[in-house]
Amino acid sequence: MQTRFTRLVGVEHPVMQGGMMWVGTADMAAAVSNAGGLGTITALTQPTPDDLRREIDRCRTLTDKPFAVNLTILPSVKPPPYAEYRRAIIDAGVSIVETAGSRPQEHVEDFKAHGVKVIHKCTSVRHAVSAQKMGVDAISIDGFECAGHPGEDDVPGLVLIPAAADRITIPMLASGGFGDGRGLVAALALGADGINMGTRFCATVEAPIHDAVKRLLVDNDERATNLIFRKFHNSARVAKSPVSDKVVEISAREGAVFADVQPLVSGAKGRVALETGDLEAGLIWAGQVQGLIHDIPTCRELITRIMRQADEITARLREHAA
Repeated sequence: MQTRFTRLVGVEHPVMQGGMMWVGTADMAAAVSNAGGLGTITALTQPTPDDLRREIDRCRTLTDKPFAVNLTILPSVKPPPYAEYRRAIIDAGVSIVETAGSRPQEHVEDFKAHGVKVIHKCTSVRHAVSAQKMGVDAISIDGFECAGHPGEDDVPGLVLIPAAADRITIPMLASGGFGDGRGLVAALALGADGINMGTRFCATVEAPIHDAVKRLLVDNDERATNLIFRKFHNSARVAKSPVSDKVVEISAREGAVFADVQPLVSGAKGRVALETGDLEAGLIWAGQVQGLIHDIPTCRELITRIMRQADEITARLREHAA
């Protein structure tokens, strides 16, 4: 199944693994790329730019297929050295980057000046249009169902994807709520050129997270998320857990400020939860697609299944139309 996206990045299937903190390692990216999708290393998972260089080199020992690196730019009290991470990506000869977050222009311009293809992830049509004007090569449009930061507009994919497709002329991926062949066919019908999955890839054999977390994703349903940080205008969707329930409870208190929940939500604690399976250690980031996750396949089994389902659905639709 070839689309504008597969032709742009040189992969077999229109399926991308999004950048996920603590999950987007060389092993994860290589497994997805070897299965015919586009795997992604998450730059800021690596402690330093030099560590990122080594991780990129390691990925090249695991796959000879295209892979991307994600660089997410988020407001922070003590921001990481984004420019140094960007330089590491460029110096390593990476040809595809997924950017996300606010004010990416400086990064996009530098990547483009060095011949890097840029896929920018955003949560609204207006931001997608701005990124297109900025010169990115593709858009990943993230619906309200997604894990992570869905923005503040609350527009689900069924509306957001075609609304973006009406305004975007470059290749576009649909993100948020995708986990099977039905979603891929729906995304294509709505005007996208493929899908970008995060939570679904967490529940795979190769995902570098504890089995207890993978089982949580399988056992949960579509209702098992909490929307946190809304009060602080930085909404985030995470798996329902003792920690996220506590964050919701504290945030609802009159006069609550972010500092009241900060000790519960640090990235370091989330990493502990992922690595140890202690669901009370920190946040588990997951989307509503949990309701579509019923097993823990390898990345190759998952992508092969998605493409088989998509082929079966499109064949059935052609029969109905005949």
